[in-house]
Amino acid sequence: MKKSRFTEEQIVGILKEAESGMTHKDICRKYGIANQTFYHWRSKYGGLQVNEVRRLKSLEDENAQLKKILGEQALLIDGYKNALSKKY
Repeated sequence: MKKSRFTEEQIVGILKEAESGMTHKDICRKYGIANQTFYHWRSKYGGLQVNEVRRLKSLEDENAQLKKILGEQALLIDGYKNALSKKY
């Protein structure tokens, strides 16, 4: 997946500009983003503060790490079951 050229903090700042009265077309033109990108950001980050976005990012990272651990454990359990169930 392509990494955004804007950080989450910058995205929140851009959305704050939209809330202050600038039209979304002007904002898209100013920052060189598509309308779809603006609306996607607004649906994901709308109403959040910068510290909330940082907390969201850390929770997403922690969730990804836990999913990885869970997957590894599931593979180990499956391997143990296969090894113990085979008849020689």
